[in-house]
Amino acid sequence: MVEGRSSIQREGVYRWFSALTSAQRVDFLCGLLDLCIPIELRFLGSCLEDLARKDYHSLRDAEIKANNPTDLSGLTNITDEVVRSKLLVSLALLGSDNREAAGVLYRTLTHIDTVINNYGLALNDGRTEEQFLLLFTMASNHPAFSFHQKQVLRQQLIVLRQSSVQKTKTFKPKITTTTQTFHICSTQSELLLIVFFF
Repeated sequence: MVEGRSSIQREGVYRWFSALTSAQRVDFLCGLLDLCIPIELRFLGSCLEDLARKDYHSLRDAEIKANNPTDLSGLTNITDEVVRSKLLVSLALLGSDNREAAGVLYRTLTHIDTVINNYGLALNDGRTEEQFLLLFTMASNHPAFSFHQKQVLRQQLIVLRQSSVQKTKTFKPKITTTTQTFHICSTQSELLLIVFFF
């Protein structure tokens, strides 16, 4: 009985998670990792390492560029969609201890206010908005950035979210059990309460 209920709840969480945007997924997963104890983190690290090994050779050249401050310093025009895509790949492949490359990315990302005001970059375009939200979510959670840099990037992420014209609709599946009905919530903290409640 408990196993069946747990399975239904897990499926609801999977459906909810799969409906999130990339930025929301990254933010949620980083929040979950913060809640893990060290032994769980080591285990998850081993699992991730194994999964990452599959793409190691195909991403090796991009990883070298992502960790080279000279290559990153050329990616400054964040009004260009191609540059934003390269920045996303660079953030994904940036080494966790590469402070110098993180500093270059930080300087590029902290000029977003100027770019939006001077160039009139429209964040109401769904793809542009999603790219910026993902860029700032990844950067504000990335271990290569200093605490201060993460705080500044997190503040800019909050401003981006608030100024966003287009609000994403979060899928809210209903999970029914024999005794109660639960709703998966749209915020990370509400979901965490639900996950840990069961």
